[in-house]
Amino acid sequence: MTLHAIWLTTIVAIIVVPLNVAFGIAAAWAVAKHKFPGRGLLVTAIEIPFSISPIIAGICYLLLYGRQGLLGPWLQANDRQVMFAMPGIVLVTMFVTAPFVAREVLPLMQAQGTEQEQAAVTLGANGWQIFTRVTLPNIKWALLYGAVLCTARAVGEFGGVSVVSGNIRGQTNTLPLHVELLFNVLNAVGAFAAASTLTLIAIVALVVKAFLEGRKAG
Repeated sequence: MTLHAIWLTTIVAIIVVPLNVAFGIAAAWAVAKHKFPGRGLLVTAIEIPFSISPIIAGICYLLLYGRQGLLGPWLQANDRQVMFAMPGIVLVTMFVTAPFVAREVLPLMQAQGTEQEQAAVTLGANGWQIFTRVTLPNIKWALLYGAVLCTARAVGEFGGVSVVSGNIRGQTNTLPLHVELLFNVLNAVGAFAAASTLTLIAIVALVVKAFLEGRKAG
């Protein structure tokens, strides 16, 4: 059971982190490099997951995708299951961890301005070349730093996942939920082992975080 929880947690992180990296880069690029109506609204939207409890986020997803939710009848009619399954876990984890990459990359992009990109345009570079050869090298350490924070939070997320997963043993219980489950059935040894795995992941994340902070400062 513990192996399944580790596997499920790993798969969720593998799905969520690249998606949030892509979202973070796109959102930061839009805010820092362009001026458009609703720019402030986008910045506010990025901050929303920091402002509300993950449990509230889980309940919102339940009201939207649950059997009695807004999209519940359509999902049932099409034999789709979001809540109490992998899709629900991924969705709520994506929401909770969405700001981490964007908030790390955005200040750096804003401080750098658009001069280098404009110079690249005058030299005939296309959009992809500008991003890969100008923008990305300038933000790579902040991007990696945000990805580490996003990974650590995705692996350790409890509140939102506990609502949307149903905590079904051997099916939808991630590692943090598995720790609680083992503790509730008085399996102290198993709970300690699972918690130790989470602690090890956290330590690795802290070491990588410290390393990247040093590279950013350098």
